[in-house]
Amino acid sequence: MKNVIEPLKYDNEILKLLDQRLLPLEEVYLTMKTIEDCYKAIQDMVVRGAPLIGFTGIWGMALYLKNNPKIVFPQFEQAANYLKSSRPTAVNLAYEIDRCVEMARNETHMNALYPKLVLHAQQEMNNLYEKNLKMAHLAEIELTKIYGDRPLNVMTICNTGTLACGVLGTALGVIVYLNNKNKVKSVYASETRPYLQGSRLTSYELLKEGIDHNIVVEGAASYLMKNKMVDVIFAGADRIARNGDTANKVGTSSLSIIAKHYGVPFFIVAPVSSFDLNTESGEGIEIELRDPNEILKYKNQYIAHPDAKALNPSFDVSDHSCITGIFCENGTISPVTTLNVTKIAGHK
Repeated sequence: MKNVIEPLKYDNEILKLLDQRLLPLEEVYLTMKTIEDCYKAIQDMVVRGAPLIGFTGIWGMALYLKNNPKIVFPQFEQAANYLKSSRPTAVNLAYEIDRCVEMARNETHMNALYPKLVLHAQQEMNNLYEKNLKMAHLAEIELTKIYGDRPLNVMTICNTGTLACGVLGTALGVIVYLNNKNKVKSVYASETRPYLQGSRLTSYELLKEGIDHNIVVEGAASYLMKNKMVDVIFAGADRIARNGDTANKVGTSSLSIIAKHYGVPFFIVAPVSSFDLNTESGEGIEIELRDPNEILKYKNQYIAHPDAKALNPSFDVSDHSCITGIFCENGTISPVTTLNVTKIAGHK
């Protein structure tokens, strides 16, 4: 499989990020020159998706070293904490930056770390592609057990493809993989308010892959499942607790509850780096609250009364009891229990 989208480019020591806020109508790359540029790109959702945010974190730390070659370790650690604060829910960002800190801790000469971080970022993106393929293959095995080889109607939420991962993708990566084996009949892409990642980004990727699909509003999920129009649901993850509770884009929890009610298999697809085994359950996951104007306005124009208020949680937590299984590169976690999560995802 060949990616047709490049959300992140690094060439001649220049980092460029595809501004996903402008898709699908414009494809514009922004140049990142400093760690502050990366912080703003992550916080303002120029880049989004837990794995891609993590990779941007590595590049941000590399740019910090490039611009400050004479720093000492405490300064590097302080910069790392700063960059981690750009978006708190996605565990990949902290995971990748903490790995950079550990590399720096063991480095005698900090200025020698820059090329190592660049190589590390490139290797991690290549590694994730192989992990995505493993997860997709595991999903194929599980679906064959349930449905045989017939093409399926699949539903997904938010965007979990190349735009979210930099490579094949997690939930959407599974869909692309299955489609290449003629095992996808059609896809229902949830529009995903308020940032519209489904209608703007997932549809954009599906069109580039030539996959038949319909955009649906989140509120249509019950209609689709009640009328047996959905065979399986795949979602990604921004953070998975030790018991399997999964934080993902707001609306995912509702989808998992409806799926359980109608008996539709609901799977999470995520790399081991998205697991947070230090957090016992979803109760311990911090949920990012974003600017209310993301709901109240569209393209800087009010779509609600100017005096109206809005609450804008960016994520919710799907209870492990509503998740049929989790596919990660280490294996399939099903049933989703603390024991199985720890056993399969306990080594990174």
